[in-house]
Order: sequence, then C-alpha cells, then structure tokens
Amino acid sequence: MARIVTHRQAAAAVAAWRQVSDQPGAPDRDRVAAAVRASLRWLAQAHPGKAVEIRVPPYAAVQAMGGLSHTRGTPPNVIETDPATWLALVVGTVSWADALGDGRVSASGTRADLSALLPLTDLTG
Repeated sequence: MARIVTHRQAAAAVAAWRQVSDQPGAPDRDRVAAAVRASLRWLAQAHPGKAVEIRVPPYAAVQAMGGLSHTRGTPPNVIETDPATWLALVVGTVSWADALGDGRVSASGTRADLSALLPLTDLTG
C-alpha cells in the first residue's frame, strides 16, 4: 500500500523541486523523485479509486479515480509521462492538451484524461 502524504509534505516537495528546476545543468534527481512521488500520491488521495493508472517512470505509479477497477494485467485506462512533463503539468507550465498533443503524455482509455485535475493548484498556491 502506498504511503500517505500530507498536503504539507506534497507542497514542500514540489516547492523544493521548483527552487532548482530552472537552474542550469541536470535537475537534482532526489528532488525530482520526491516531487513526482508526493504529487502522484496527493492526486491519488484526492481522487481515490483504481480506474486509472498514472505512471511516471522510473519514480512512481499510482491508481486513482473512481469507476470500474481492474485487478489483473494492464489496466484499461493508463497515463504515462516522463518526470519533467509530469511536474510541468503539476505546476501548470504546460497544459494537458499541449503535452498530449505533442506526445509528452501517452493516455489510453476513456477515463485517461487529467485535464480537469491539473495543475494541482492546491500544491502550488
């Protein structure tokens, strides 16, 4: 079972990543990982269920959203993206439509649409 994350923890992880996200050079892997994991957990807690699997390799995957759930094999509704795109969606520097349109997000299934949930303004103020 996934560890519960508080609002404070999730917001702090995203804020710590934002502090270094625009600096030159490779992003701080630990901050990226923490921000991805915390924001995914926060989204899953805010929208519980098992209808949609959201994957951000190599850091985390969560199941969220109410509706029909799956128990074996590949779920019918899958969203996958890279860490940089996920965090850009979380903070609102890229829109769902743009990320989906240019292939930075892969979404399959009738429930695989997070446009109404992103950005996570409750974490980014």
